[in-house]
Amino acid sequence: MKNRDLIDETYAALSANKSRSALTILGIVIGIASVIALTAIGQGAQNSIQSSIQSIGSNLIEVLPGAARQIGFGASGGRGTARSLTNADKTAVANVANIAAISGEYSSRFQVAAAGANTNTSVDGVDAAYASIRNLVIDQGTFITDVQSSSLARVAVVGPTVVTDLFGASAVASDAIGARIRINNLQFTIQGVTKTKGGSGFGNQDTMIYIPIGTALQYFAGASNQYLSTIDIQAADQTSMTQVQNDVTSLLLTRHNITDSTKADFSILNQADIVSTASSITSTFTTLLAAVAGISLIVGGIGIMNMMLTTVTERMREIGLRKAIGATRRDINMQFLAEAVALTFVGGALGIALGWGVSYLVSSFGIVQAQVTLSSVLLAFGVSAAIGIVFGWYPARRASNLNPIDALRYE
Repeated sequence: MKNRDLIDETYAALSANKSRSALTILGIVIGIASVIALTAIGQGAQNSIQSSIQSIGSNLIEVLPGAARQIGFGASGGRGTARSLTNADKTAVANVANIAAISGEYSSRFQVAAAGANTNTSVDGVDAAYASIRNLVIDQGTFITDVQSSSLARVAVVGPTVVTDLFGASAVASDAIGARIRINNLQFTIQGVTKTKGGSGFGNQDTMIYIPIGTALQYFAGASNQYLSTIDIQAADQTSMTQVQNDVTSLLLTRHNITDSTKADFSILNQADIVSTASSITSTFTTLLAAVAGISLIVGGIGIMNMMLTTVTERMREIGLRKAIGATRRDINMQFLAEAVALTFVGGALGIALGWGVSYLVSSFGIVQAQVTLSSVLLAFGVSAAIGIVFGWYPARRASNLNPIDALRYE
């Protein structure tokens, strides 16, 4: 049988019962579209999480007070509640090799009031290096300076969410510059507003208020005003992060007279480790979504087999007649296999288009920035072709093995 004849016969057979062919194709379309859309959503979520973590700083390492481990995992001391890190520790850590910048931080939550409105939010005492370490960009005004910290100035830099919370939903950054707010009943003057960044695993910087660290320690840290909530470290580059983390750990263990690292009174968060862990989790989640969606492909393949077996039964006399006039088993096998593959190829193409469209709509509505990858498209199309061959093979083989006399006699 010539290829042209095979194509004509396939088209005629599938178009003879358009409704049944369309319903069979629909199963493949739904399966392929589900795989592509869910994979794209998972990939988009992974990229979004990585971007959020990386946006809070480049090559960032955080040293937090509190025990390094407890039963389970994580630091046992809450952020800012334990007292084990001091300004002297920060000064000593600054001498570790391959540190590009370092900043001390004192953080707590306070009631903040202005213009008859109030909010409860995080207030961070920071120094001038904090902005560059945390990739903090000023929209209006200026950031905290070291001179203001040493002079105990009562100035503040606020996030855009704080502006709308205190000055109304229509307020803009310029409206807040020069305005006075009360933090824990102390008056501060706003000198800067940060640009919108959104939330991340390290907190939402848009809701924070920044004040000079000297001021924070003097007025908010209590009698023992030497303790820090965090030491923020920026490694010189990505490759040196592990070395910096190990050196800082060794230095602080020595300074705190601790010989057993499992009993450390501090913990260290490495941004690279967090990104790697988050990527691993989202990758597993994406694979799970794709596997669940793949079940519908199997169901679609069974639908193709069911249709082809029904077709073989309905076309018994045709098969017998073809064999009687000289058609070989290979010709019959190729004919029915071609019909099954054609169904899956058409369904695959429509499924790819639908999956792409769903991903685009998800991104357009801002749910998540879904990302369709070439590998997912090729995988989905390859799977659809494989389904056509695998689930079409048995009906095609059954048709090719029919005895022509029995087929012609079939009623």
